[in-house]
Amino acid sequence: MTRLLVAISALVSVSVPAALAQDRYPEKAIRLLVGFPAGSTADVAARLIGQRYSEAMARPVVVENIAGAAGNIALERVAKAAPDGYTLALAVNAQLTVNPSLYKLAYDPANDLAPISQLYLATNVLVVPHVVPAKSLDELVALARAQPGALTFASGGGGSSPHIAAELLKSVARLDLRHVPYKGVVAGVPDVLAGRVTMMFAPSTVALPPVRAGKLRALAVTSLKRSPALPDVPTVAESGFPGFEATIWGGLVAPAGTAASIIQRLHAEAVNALKAADVQARLTEAGLEPIGNTPAEFAAVIRAEIPKWAKLIAESGIRPD
Repeated sequence: MTRLLVAISALVSVSVPAALAQDRYPEKAIRLLVGFPAGSTADVAARLIGQRYSEAMARPVVVENIAGAAGNIALERVAKAAPDGYTLALAVNAQLTVNPSLYKLAYDPANDLAPISQLYLATNVLVVPHVVPAKSLDELVALARAQPGALTFASGGGGSSPHIAAELLKSVARLDLRHVPYKGVVAGVPDVLAGRVTMMFAPSTVALPPVRAGKLRALAVTSLKRSPALPDVPTVAESGFPGFEATIWGGLVAPAGTAASIIQRLHAEAVNALKAADVQARLTEAGLEPIGNTPAEFAAVIRAEIPKWAKLIAESGIRPD
């Protein structure tokens, strides 16, 4: 009996302080890691949400850009951090659902991270320079089939979202296109503008300025529904390839094992931030659609997309640069 009481006392002495710490969360600054450079879509979203978190929770939120290895370095640090809610990441879909099939990771995105909420969804936009005669996706497909191996597409590197979108189109349309990788999607834009590369699937944040300026022609978007930023541009799905979807999204994650109460607090504040008019305006201006789903819904998205992209990667032979 004495030993039992001692054991219970020891358990209580550990659990009570932990519970109190969760109730008082946050008590210090929160680190929000981004695996991409300043100015990237993920970075912009992280700073928007970080500012709102800081205002709502009265604690600093420090955004840290830890670029490299396709975002794997940043996520590994979060996966291995203490599960106390003070180290988070704004992760994009490539990090969570594509990279597991491309890299030998030191962590498992589906099990070593705790999803908080998807923050935004963006489409890729299929763009061509004006020297390309195709005025629609159907015409571009016909052009590619008439010249197997002659047409090229730019991307931000092997395994990037633009690369994955192009490989998916190649697969469903049975096209022979040549990949021209660049060190980041922005680096490929000048060659597309000049007509040295035939086409590119570019994130809406990159595609919108030259499309709006009339410098590139938008043929289709990769979301299942049309983009509010480009309402006159059809989806790939409605252009003859039903079910085609290759979007870009970003969401918040914490280390696995983070207390449910902390995850719920972070989720609630993220949803509140996404409801703010100024945040919605900033996201919409960049062609991003606010989401704010639950941790369980976010986890389901991750688990559903991992095998989808693993299959495409295996069939197409995609390799990281």
